[in-house]
Parts: sequence; structure tokens; C-alpha cells
Amino acid sequence: MTMNDEQLPPAEPAADKGTTPEAHPASSQAREWLAQLQQMIDQVAAHAAPVARDIAAKAAELAAVAGDKAGPFAKRAAERTEVVGARVADRSRRFAVEIRNKAEGAEPAAPAGAAEPPAEAAGPQDDETAGA
Repeated sequence: MTMNDEQLPPAEPAADKGTTPEAHPASSQAREWLAQLQQMIDQVAAHAAPVARDIAAKAAELAAVAGDKAGPFAKRAAERTEVVGARVADRSRRFAVEIRNKAEGAEPAAPAGAAEPPAEAAGPQDDETAGA
């Protein structure tokens, strides 16, 4: 027998279904325990509702702050992505021309590296590495 079995009321006998509940002290004890348990649950629920509202309000405030801070960051990231994307597209086009010229047996007009500007002059300065 475990600790929980000792705390629970004994089971009602199945043969005495015709008698009134008041005739069984264990049945009335169980009803009393259930009523007390229901009261405790109701009290916890009543106290938890304001706390849950406060938590939800704090979560909404944090989401608003995160949104405010993420907007400018996302804009800078998009601008940098545009610059890098343009560089990659340009290099890819030059590479494709070079491959086609080699396949046709023609020599390219200039070496592939000569047409490309130096890395410092290719795009805007990286704000995060320059300012940090």
C-alpha cells in the first residue's frame, strides 16, 4: 500500500448501490474532499488570472521593442544584400562570358581580374566593422 492509497477513502462496496449516500461515511468524506479540492482550484484560478494578464502584457511590450529594434537592422541588412547581390551577379556574368569565350576558342579581351575594381572601391564601407 502506497502513501496515496492511505490518503484516499476506501472504495464503495458495489453490492450496496441501493442505499443512500449518507449511509456510507467514506462516500461523504470523498464528497467533502472533492468540494475542498474544487475550492482550492477556484482560488488558484482566481489568483492566476491577473498574473497571466501581467505576463501577457510584458510579452507584448517585449515584442514591440524587438520589432522597433529589428526594423532598422533589417533595412541595413537588405541594403547590404543588394550590394553583395549586384557584385555576385556581375562576377557571374563575367565568368559566363569567359567560359563561353574559352569554349569558342576565342581569347578574352582582358584578364578576368583586370575588369574587377579593387574590393575597397567596389561598394560602400561596412558600417558595423568601420564604426565598431
